[in-house]
Order: sequence, then structure tokens, then C-alpha cells
Amino acid sequence: MASCASLLLLLALLATSASTSLAGNFYQDVDITWGDGRAKILNNGQLLTLSLDKYSGSGFQSKDQYVYGKFDMQLKLVPGNSAGTVTTFYLSSQGAAHDEIDLEFLGNLSGDPYVLHTNVYSQGKGNREQQFYLWFDPTKDFHTYSILWNPRHIVIYVDGTSIREFRNRESVGVPYPKSQATRVYSSLWDAEDWATRGGLVKTDWSQAPFTAAFGNYNANGCVWPSGASSCSSGTSNSWMWEEFDATSLKKLRWVQKNYMIYNYCTDVKRFPQGLPPECFAS
Repeated sequence: MASCASLLLLLALLATSASTSLAGNFYQDVDITWGDGRAKILNNGQLLTLSLDKYSGSGFQSKDQYVYGKFDMQLKLVPGNSAGTVTTFYLSSQGAAHDEIDLEFLGNLSGDPYVLHTNVYSQGKGNREQQFYLWFDPTKDFHTYSILWNPRHIVIYVDGTSIREFRNRESVGVPYPKSQATRVYSSLWDAEDWATRGGLVKTDWSQAPFTAAFGNYNANGCVWPSGASSCSSGTSNSWMWEEFDATSLKKLRWVQKNYMIYNYCTDVKRFPQGLPPECFAS
């Protein structure tokens, strides 16, 4: 009965949604939401920069809302001593029981690696952190960070390489994001109380303003609540039922073996009553 109900919900969603592919113009795709001038759209909409100083950070959000999609963003992170700063790219709905898919880039002292902090919330429950070092300097050039979200799984990619998968485990009682409209968000803000080495390294405001750059935003998803075409039609919606192939799975295992530095599913001290059920489901 549960699987049948999920299928009916999905069909209802597809019938009331539209597929869209947006790319390349921040004027058309996003709204700057805070920062009092610290966020700037440049190069005829091809580039967006966020800045942070000791008074404020800045941020923006997508104009459209989505349930399911493939979302890409190129980022060039804050160079030099970025300790205490956090640059974000994430999806989130609203309210206490919100759904959220997080990528947070935790700043560093010059010469130390950035930490990519990821998390998944479903119906307000998070505590599903995985953290990674990157295998390149993310401040030297733009790199592409992607979120795939479909009824089967959520996958986070870096330059097309899968680094994290969160599968739909409703069969074992784990809520899965599927029915709350989300926006794409990005921000640059000060989190010196926790971001770098658990808050041991503070923000050096003599280095401010800190600046991160964004480009080539692409959102190919089911716009909520209305539009011109169904998400279930056309080859452009191949992401809707996309699964791992052997190459993607091999890349995922390579990254997790060599670059993962924290995984909630192995932190037995944190969960004395037992690890979360999705950590065991096949």
C-alpha cells in the first residue's frame, strides 16, 4: 500500500508540474535576497559575486521553486585565509519540517584544504553529515558542483564525479524529500564559532572583504506548482529516473575512500542507541 501511495503522489506531482532548463543569466534566474549591495551580478548576468565583511555577508535564491531536478553551479571559492567563512549552495523548503540538501564550503587557513560539508534534511530531520576534502584547490578556478534529486536518490557531484548518495529508504521508515517545494540558495557568511576546526580558528577581518564567485547556474527541474509541460515527458527529463552506472559507483567509492573525512553512518559514539536505519539499508 505504501509503495502504491507513493506512486500516486508522484503521478499527481508530475501532472501539476513543468520541466524547465535555465542556464547562464543570473538576472533572469535568481533574486539577491540580502547583503546590502555586497552581492553583485556582473558580465551581463553571466557572473555573480558574494562578499562578506565584518558587518554582513550576502546571498541569493532562485526565482523558481522545485520538487526534483538536476542543479549545477560553478563556484570559485574565497582565496587565501578564508578561516571562519562559509560559502553555500543548497536546496531548501520552508518551515520547521523542511527538506534541505546542503553543500557548505568551510573556509581555511592559507595552505590548508577546504572542507565540503554535506547534509540532507527530510521533514525537519538532519544529522546526516558527510564531509570531504577536495582533490584540487577550489580557489584557483571555477569548478562545477551539482545536486541530482529524483524519486530514487539524491546525489552530490563535484565536476561530474559522484561523492555522496542518499537513497530513498521509505521502505525502512526513513522520510524522503518528495513533496515540499524548494528553492536554490547560495550565501557567503561568517561562522567563525564552528566553521574552521570546530571554531578554533577565527575569522581574520584584516583579510576582508572575502569574495566568492558563481557562474553557469543551470536548473533542470520540476517547477512548482504550474507550467507548460509535464516533467514526465521528453528526453530532457532523463535525470528523473537516473541511477548509478558502474563508472559512477566506482567514482563514488574512490572519493569516499580517499577524501571523506567524516561519515555519520560510522559515528557509533554519536548514536549510542544505534546508527540511523538508512545506514544499513541496501
